[in-house]
Amino acid sequence: MPKLKIISGKYLVKCFANFGFVVIDQNGSHVKLQKNNGKDKQTLTIPLHRELDRGMTKAIYNQALKYISEEKLREFFYTI
Repeated sequence: MPKLKIISGKYLVKCFANFGFVVIDQNGSHVKLQKNNGKDKQTLTIPLHRELDRGMTKAIYNQALKYISEEKLREFFYTI
């Protein structure tokens, strides 16, 4: 069973930029990313910490699955 990677917030911002998300706001150590998909605005909030604990990483992964397919997203979050 693959394990979640220990990743940083900056890494996630770069990953989601590959999927068309752009930074729209930052409040302290949290950045808000948004992708305009026709009539819908897709929003993700990412903490810019050096290391995200696995619970937070899993929560962001589950939230992102609403917008991005699991096949494309899995390589950024899980070890092979």
